[in-house]
Amino acid sequence: MSSGPLKAGELPSGPSAGDMDLSPFYRWDGDVPAAPGTVLRAEEVEPQADIPAAAHVRRLLYSAPDQRWDSGQVPVSATLFLPSAPAPADGWPILAWAHGTLGIADVCAPSWAGFKGRDAAYINRWLERGFAVVATDYQGLGGPGPHPYSVWRAEGQSVLDSVRAALALEPRRLANRVVLAGQSQGGGAALGAAILSQRQAPELNILGAVITGPNSTFPDGPVALPPRRSMTMFLAFATGGLRPDGPSLEKILTPKGLALLRVARAGCTADIARKARELGVASSEELLTIPARELAALRVPTTDMPQARLPFPVLIGTGQADRTITPERQYAVAAALCAAGNRIIWRLYPGLGHDGALHGALDDAFRFVEARRAGETPPANCDRLQPPGPPGERDPDAPFNHD
Repeated sequence: MSSGPLKAGELPSGPSAGDMDLSPFYRWDGDVPAAPGTVLRAEEVEPQADIPAAAHVRRLLYSAPDQRWDSGQVPVSATLFLPSAPAPADGWPILAWAHGTLGIADVCAPSWAGFKGRDAAYINRWLERGFAVVATDYQGLGGPGPHPYSVWRAEGQSVLDSVRAALALEPRRLANRVVLAGQSQGGGAALGAAILSQRQAPELNILGAVITGPNSTFPDGPVALPPRRSMTMFLAFATGGLRPDGPSLEKILTPKGLALLRVARAGCTADIARKARELGVASSEELLTIPARELAALRVPTTDMPQARLPFPVLIGTGQADRTITPERQYAVAAALCAAGNRIIWRLYPGLGHDGALHGALDDAFRFVEARRAGETPPANCDRLQPPGPPGERDPDAPFNHD
């Protein structure tokens, strides 16, 4: 299969879509039930060594509607972690975790490859606090077809339906009290789940969302930003991020870009970075044969979101030293959501980069979630939003409810 025009109603498949034979667990040959979040199968897996607070770990395969190619219900994989502590009488609350960029090949699915140390430590902290954690791989990462990288509707749907699947699998030990959380690509996925939640999963009792380093964009928001160019942008181009009436991806990539694409279809981000170093790639411009203006006309705006009203508050954590998704871009997310009338708490963490903000925001995240569990709504700071200063400048707001 070429990564050229991808037709609506037809799910692309094959090696160039990132499909790999991981194990029979990930391949579903029968009809996929029409109800989203239906558990297709589950299996126990060995707990990961650096997630010691997990007493039981299950790999899930569940149904979700294809929100990129409209091909119907597709199988999506996930991992469910249950805490070591006894379940409360009304069940453990659920953290729905959305991971950051790992790649587009099936082998990158964390339910198969395991969770990176940063994410494993994050999941473990929530388990220690008495939360069950369900972590989707997202559509196409493990399951059939391409992983529609950064397509927020597809990723957000995968998050919501992973919660449905977890509740269906463990109805007595899990409570329908849900917190959405995500980092980077996963920040966009968790925010996408928040936007979709009322229409797509109204039965879920979502208390709030905790988002760090979001890749989301709001074209109608009050802060105008130039298009973001990154070394991994061809991941989106290869998986639904190019217009179907345009040229195939192969036709707009340089030899270096084609070499990286071949690696991306069979490997993960570390493999891509290794190949980029080997090729001496210094910027994304070296990967393309066309200028930025022509590329802009071919792109599908996969991260563009509507300024929707959300039914619960959102905490956004930003590292002021973030050079992957800059503080200015994350400020634009907060400003757009605030302009739509949402209850937003935006926190800047001096000295922290893209990865550091995930754990740097955890204490605030725990306070935010405990307040929500107690029926309280932490005060928003939309009326005090200011563009971020240079790296190292302190957040003008002290963290709320400090002990």
